[in-house]
Amino acid sequence: MPEAGWRPSGGSWLQLERRIDMYTEGVADLGEMIMLLPLCPPDQKNTKLTLIQERATNRYLPAFENVLKSHRQDYLVGNKLSKADIHLVELLYYVEELDPSLLANFPLLKGLKTRVSNLPAVKKFLQPGSQRKLPGGEKSLERARKIFKF
Repeated sequence: MPEAGWRPSGGSWLQLERRIDMYTEGVADLGEMIMLLPLCPPDQKNTKLTLIQERATNRYLPAFENVLKSHRQDYLVGNKLSKADIHLVELLYYVEELDPSLLANFPLLKGLKTRVSNLPAVKKFLQPGSQRKLPGGEKSLERARKIFKF
């Protein structure tokens, strides 16, 4: 529920909710590709990585950059932090871990990442020792492969 006194800019509540959902789904599409990369067979990893890099650079990141450019506001929807911004910033961290050069041509996305990362709760979460990364790494992945036979 929006805070009292806040009015949507750029459309009705329903339109804003639809845009938030649309952006969140776009984030999920690229995020799923990145999350499944460690699970793909070693002989397919380079092909999948190239596909992710191509789609990130030519489809997803330009789309989000254009949204920020089109309305010249700090956030994706209504100039108010939404779940779409949080999910997008999480994705930007994954993209950066995958290939830091992918964000080079997207200054507005880098600005969004900085703004959201500097919010007190987010900043605290990102501190060393936080729960951002799952424990286990490659050993856990190999164990899961054996258990689930993938």
